[in-house]
Amino acid sequence: MTTKTQIPAPGATSANTGTPVIQVQELRHQYDTRVALNGVTFDVRAGEIFGLLGPNGSGKTTMFRILSTLMLPSGGRALICGLDVATNPNGVRREIGVVFQAPSIDVKLTAEENLRHIGHLYGLRGSALSNRVHEMLSRVALADRAKDYAETFSGGMQRRLEIAKGLLHRPSVLLLDEPTTGLDPGARRDLWQYLQELRDQGITIIVTTHLMEEAERCDRLAILSQGRLVAIGTPTELKHEIGGDVILLEAKNPEPLARQIHDRYGIESTVLDGKVRLEREGGHRFVTEVVEAFPGEIDAISVSKPTLEDVFIHRTGHRFWTEEEKQKNHEDTKARSKAGKKTPKS
Repeated sequence: MTTKTQIPAPGATSANTGTPVIQVQELRHQYDTRVALNGVTFDVRAGEIFGLLGPNGSGKTTMFRILSTLMLPSGGRALICGLDVATNPNGVRREIGVVFQAPSIDVKLTAEENLRHIGHLYGLRGSALSNRVHEMLSRVALADRAKDYAETFSGGMQRRLEIAKGLLHRPSVLLLDEPTTGLDPGARRDLWQYLQELRDQGITIIVTTHLMEEAERCDRLAILSQGRLVAIGTPTELKHEIGGDVILLEAKNPEPLARQIHDRYGIESTVLDGKVRLEREGGHRFVTEVVEAFPGEIDAISVSKPTLEDVFIHRTGHRFWTEEEKQKNHEDTKARSKAGKKTPKS
């Protein structure tokens, strides 16, 4: 059920968006014999939150490293504000702020000291630096904690301080790698609300994520799988391409059932995790007909509206996560959450 992705031509823009802030053109990267990016092309417009969604090994982290000038691509090119990340990395670094997945603040310093330190690296001094530090702490709602040590902050507050560091030098673009890792649901919600405020102020934001609920918050998405761009568009546009309900049929013999459904109705389906999966308008009416047509063969039925994971399955023919990966991610998330709760909260 895999379909071909319509990739925009390099540099393609809509009439009302002007030149893209970020242009990725046939980008490729390879680690020895493993291909991490295989000819990926997309544009990011000014003042939008753009998500890079994909499971582990999809290429999104490699893309993030290339855009943040930490890695040179094997082929193709990426431009940020018209500057090539490979040939003009210093120019690109003046245009971007970067928030890595791993914490980069010094918890033994105060919030103000953390920002002053990064300001010195960008050549800021004196009153200009003091004013900018005060402005950024106010912007991330930490002005009243300026003199407090970062180790006393909650996980959400530390993440806001990371963002303040990334924005201190007034970049045009903010790059965030899995920014809500380890945060509780309330802190995640607050962080996304703040990112939307930054977007409304004209900052272009790229976020890598493997979480569907976060991808839903992006203005547009590039979905990656095994180094390839498999879909791009707004979350709503991507889900509408399925054009109906998603039906899952549990059966003792799913493969023969899928063939019988195809022979009787001419409907293509896939068998995933022992279930027959198909897409059909008016799903609730159709499942009644299927149950009557194949009595005793169907054990359970679910009918749902399309999700972004359904888009991924539609484009690739396989699930976003295997059951083993899903369990491992669940355990990793629980472990990070427990570690985060050890941090004193305000």
